[in-house]
Amino acid sequence: MLLHIRKTGVQKVAGLGRNFNTLWAATTVSNVGDGIAAAAAPLMVASVTDDPVLVGLAVFVQQLPWVLFSLVSGVFVDRLDRRRLIVVVNVLRGLVVGVLALAVWRDVATIPVIYAAGFLLGVCETLGDNASGTLVPMVVKSEDLPRANARMHAVFFAVNQFAAPPLGAALFVMAAALPFGINAATFVLAAVLISTLRGIRQSAPAERRSVRADIGEGMRWLWNHSAIRMLSLALCLMNVTLIAGFSILVLYSRDRLGLNEYGYGVLITASAAGSLVGVMVAPRLQARFSDSLLLRAGLVIETLTHVGLALATTVWVAGPVLIAFGVHSSIFGAVSVTLRQRAVPDELRGRVQSVYMMFAVGGSALGALAGGPIARWTGITGPFWASAVVMAVLTAVAWRFFGRRFVASGAVAPIDDDGSRDHPGERVALDR
Repeated sequence: MLLHIRKTGVQKVAGLGRNFNTLWAATTVSNVGDGIAAAAAPLMVASVTDDPVLVGLAVFVQQLPWVLFSLVSGVFVDRLDRRRLIVVVNVLRGLVVGVLALAVWRDVATIPVIYAAGFLLGVCETLGDNASGTLVPMVVKSEDLPRANARMHAVFFAVNQFAAPPLGAALFVMAAALPFGINAATFVLAAVLISTLRGIRQSAPAERRSVRADIGEGMRWLWNHSAIRMLSLALCLMNVTLIAGFSILVLYSRDRLGLNEYGYGVLITASAAGSLVGVMVAPRLQARFSDSLLLRAGLVIETLTHVGLALATTVWVAGPVLIAFGVHSSIFGAVSVTLRQRAVPDELRGRVQSVYMMFAVGGSALGALAGGPIARWTGITGPFWASAVVMAVLTAVAWRFFGRRFVASGAVAPIDDDGSRDHPGERVALDR
């Protein structure tokens, strides 16, 4: 759902420039720490309580600030220097996670303490992630966006979701506070790397207006752009259904699949394995097939993901389902991110992205809020069955719309009924 920015050794990414290399390096560092914490945090909550509602609420409180503050944060992302904003926010994140690590070490990490840390991190994310999401189109050319996004996604999936989670689970077993201490350190290191970015041009606001007026401008732009509007609404519902099940995945893996802490760490890397495949093929698929075809396929695969997890009783079934989901998620993400980056003017990127993220992460928050009660009332597979039904309805509704011609930045090739691009040089406007 959100890429932070971090890396230790810098390996040159040819052709995209020094600033992108630095951003890519910082992303890697960030995702090392985040991936470690992503596995350790649910294990920490599950070690404090077995109640699926309380486990789900731990996810909800970190997503709640997106509903409360995302629109306001977008205004400040467009008004302030984005690079400096990310640096300050990453330092604050490091402090919050560092305090949480100390609380875990001193054995005082109660549910209220965990919730408080999660909420503060969520507040920081509304600023940091909104700002960091605007950097890639600021440091690479429009025609290089698919390649740049693929490399950023590759780092995220390879490190955050594949390599780091098993390490995080192992570190948690060794010393519960250790993964959070490492996460805090990577936030600070990422801030140092981002501070070295130079020569980034950021469009200044045409005029200083009220916060309400600036929010309104971003909301109107998104709502009047039919492709971005539909993607926002679809992603909101997709995240409701996804997080409804994934918020209690730690209990699902233990009670349904019979996995221990190490097994859980390996399970959550399954989707990352698929995502790595998706990242490698996404640019080629985007060049060969229409956005329409790729988005439609994604809706079907996501629906089947929930059915597969609801039916699975062993890791040998759940694992392949998550691998297939990972392939889909990286392709769907590459299409939607590139569409948004190309379409939104630089001076509006923070505000439009804040609206987009309010829908996306707001959906995650609602899913986290719903997943625990559904699991308590209907059993551990209940959230997956409910999600499958909602996704089937969404697929039916969005299918026809995603059959239209899609554009990024007023440019996308005409699409035939079979979903292929027969005239790659021709361009049509999305909003008429």
